[in-house]
Amino acid sequence: MNTPAQRALVSVTGPDHLGITAALTEVIAAHRAELLDIEQVVVQRQLTLCVLVSLPSGALEGDPLIGALRAVTAEMGLDLQVRALGAPETEEARAPRYAVTAIGDGLGASGVNALSTALASHGANIEWIRRLSTHGLTSLEIICALPGREHAVALRRSLIEAVEGRDIDVAVQRETLTRRSKRLVVMDMDSTLIQVEVVDELARLHGVADAVADITRRAMEGELDYEASLRERVRMLAGLRFADVRELARNLPLQTGARDLVRVLHTLGFRTAVISGGFEVAAQAVKDELGLHYAYANRLEVKDGVLTGEVLDPVVTPSRKADLLDAIAQQESIALEQTIAIGDGANDLLMLERAGLGIAFHAKPALKQAADTSLSAGGLDRVLYLLGLHARDVNELLNG
Repeated sequence: MNTPAQRALVSVTGPDHLGITAALTEVIAAHRAELLDIEQVVVQRQLTLCVLVSLPSGALEGDPLIGALRAVTAEMGLDLQVRALGAPETEEARAPRYAVTAIGDGLGASGVNALSTALASHGANIEWIRRLSTHGLTSLEIICALPGREHAVALRRSLIEAVEGRDIDVAVQRETLTRRSKRLVVMDMDSTLIQVEVVDELARLHGVADAVADITRRAMEGELDYEASLRERVRMLAGLRFADVRELARNLPLQTGARDLVRVLHTLGFRTAVISGGFEVAAQAVKDELGLHYAYANRLEVKDGVLTGEVLDPVVTPSRKADLLDAIAQQESIALEQTIAIGDGANDLLMLERAGLGIAFHAKPALKQAADTSLSAGGLDRVLYLLGLHARDVNELLNG
């Protein structure tokens, strides 16, 4: 009668040095044991290596392979533990997996505890955790299995509540192939790619700053119809010299992290676009400055070198923003699941909803509540964490 094979999880810990994995796998191969799985992590030069093997003897005690592994790890100054495992779970039984990305200076032990407690309360089993930041614990990626896709929205809400007041942003994304294979990023311009609202800056030049700024604020918070509010503000700019508009467009302050974000995206083969409810002259200047592939915005009517106070059709409304995202994706043969949209105001909502991942950046409350995720602090380069990129790799790329 044949003895059934025993699955054994072998865990090796201790100081990391060259040749550990090679030595262990040499022993496993020499004993003709089946290697079922292997994972390794090094934290602060301390190794944890786990291998799953099948033991033909059917028992842990007295198995020649286990004895040989104990001998070789002892020689290398490592600790070894062995545990018997039952039958493997079938792939069909696996719950959907999600990536939880936490970013912020408020992580630490209490922050991680708040996140992990919220995950446990929703039945989310953590499979692995890795630090994405290089200097200090300011970004973590947690991969977990969640019992049912319908729980993801409630989980994100609980995670946000758990870290409220801790200077931590949390994103929850389905851990699928498309999360790590995004190909198109479209961005709003005003208060997203740049640090100002162009219409407010033009109003300041023209002496109507207070009236225009109030309408801008109410429009971005979703209190006013966007197109009507845009036309009302532009009418207040009638008579402004277009030469002054061009000069302002050439000197717009880019958002912190915008250059690094775009440079990394382009190096990785992404297509990029600015889709703005602002003005074409500014969007084109930003496109040229950053080397973006597309720029769409509203065209101001100019006669005799001055603004007439009218906007030319078609106006880039919230729905047109979403349609332009769709059009660019189709032109580039990119699935919507592989797109990212970033914005800060209510007029970006439909665009963020249309994208595979919608990111509210330093956003108004209405957008933060509706978006897939939000970034409340830091620069645009923090978006790279949501792609699962490690800061070490980003820095190497930027400084290489």
